[in-house]
Amino acid sequence: MPFPLQEATSGAETTRRAVLAGALAGTGAVLATSAAPLRATPPQMAAAGRYRGVVENGICQFLGIRYGRATRFARAVAEPFGGAQLEALRFGPICPQRGLDDQPQSEDCLFLNVWTPEANPAAKRAVMVYFHGGAYTTGSVTDPLTHGAKLAAGGDVVVVTVNHRLNALGYAWLRPFGAKYADSGNLGQLDLILALQWVRAHIAAFGGDPARVMVFGQSGGGAKIATLMAMPAARGLFHAAATMSGQQVQASGPMHAWARTQALMAALKLAPGDVEGLHALSVERLTAALDTTDPVMGSGPVYFGPVLDMTNLPRHPFWPDAAPQSLSVPMILGNVHDETRAFLDPRGPKLKGLDWSNLAARMGREVKIDLDPQWVIDQYRAREPGWSVEQVYYAATTAGRSWPGQVIEADERAKAGAAATWVYQLERPSPLDPLRGAAHTDDIPYVFGTLDAKGSFSGKDAAAQALSTAMMGAFTGLAKTGRPGIADWAAYTVPQRATMVFGDKVRVENDPRGWQRELWATAPYVQPGT
Repeated sequence: MPFPLQEATSGAETTRRAVLAGALAGTGAVLATSAAPLRATPPQMAAAGRYRGVVENGICQFLGIRYGRATRFARAVAEPFGGAQLEALRFGPICPQRGLDDQPQSEDCLFLNVWTPEANPAAKRAVMVYFHGGAYTTGSVTDPLTHGAKLAAGGDVVVVTVNHRLNALGYAWLRPFGAKYADSGNLGQLDLILALQWVRAHIAAFGGDPARVMVFGQSGGGAKIATLMAMPAARGLFHAAATMSGQQVQASGPMHAWARTQALMAALKLAPGDVEGLHALSVERLTAALDTTDPVMGSGPVYFGPVLDMTNLPRHPFWPDAAPQSLSVPMILGNVHDETRAFLDPRGPKLKGLDWSNLAARMGREVKIDLDPQWVIDQYRAREPGWSVEQVYYAATTAGRSWPGQVIEADERAKAGAAATWVYQLERPSPLDPLRGAAHTDDIPYVFGTLDAKGSFSGKDAAAQALSTAMMGAFTGLAKTGRPGIADWAAYTVPQRATMVFGDKVRVENDPRGWQRELWATAPYVQPGT
């Protein structure tokens, strides 16, 4: 697929106050007719197809566009694009989940949002479709970090963000209950496919080019993209991809998935065959039971994610190799240097009292590769004798838990001769929190340009702005042309493993952290959920 080059233009940010006011005021329905928040002057309106949005600082914003409808545990159907005019002024409800209780939640959650420099069908701008993190269980694109106005303006692209079904509502495996549930286990993925079909059919009305659609996502969003790359129904719906700290080497097997469904039903005090009871439960009871212990992993909340069902997902995404159907899709793969500092709190109980005598036990509980923890520690101390116990803990948990999937995916694409793959590592530490380093999620504000949004640890200084310009240019370049917008970013090959290091200085290094990669490759990686 050709990627004609476009020149970038500049723009400005949607005011967060207006966006957040819409999110808090909304009931989740795009049919809402309540007045917009009071302003000194009436808002400038924008129209695309049947939808009416607003123009904020030069960017047209359409929020809460329904792309599908679904009943519980059933495949969604598309929403007609034509018909009476609808307002698209506030976010739709998010999928029911634990947490995010300050936002409207509903099983009716198939809504997307669009930011565009102009809703002109002749514009044909590249399109960037974002899938949110939170594994497959939580999360939402209502997060201010992922509002698309600055990315649309700074990159001269159309930005789409998508909510979909999560946790048991999107991924519970019910096929043993009969053919009615043939698509269960992958309904959340099929929602994303439906959203991409909506983009292909309708994004031109918003100024987008359906022939240049890039998907990108962080954490669970990246894993969802990796899974789509092995789903036949997703073939041809996107032309480039970028994943940020999110990989899916293997899906959940059907027997493991069934054990999880049965564990959930036991926690709900339902008989093993009572699928009707599962349908009748309130969504509040269902989501409360997600805290039950996972019967496969033996710890943590029960896992729900994509299932190897041999129809919607007929193979693992990156095992035993990269899915052939997506080898022609150019791809950016990235991670951050200190992934686990985001969820293994340096100020929390897991670090309290940490010393060399208990490091092995504490580290061993957090990694996904089965190696003797003390042997691992000995290797780290031999290679980096000046590192503190905390430095070893975070380096080992990151390299043994959050990074291996990316290495496997990049290596498999290189071995298969895929379309060019580019790999990055974010190493710029947060200037706002000296204990955070460069932690999980910290690349989001740089790519979206949301440095000043709630939840950003980037700071707003000149270095942060320069890095945001570089990362935003890299991603939008891939969307527009099929290559990152950084001229000297070498493609990833084996054994060189060229990696763009995004720090206060942007540079390319071959195989950074190579000895850690080799150390952890001495045993198989266990994908969470398998």
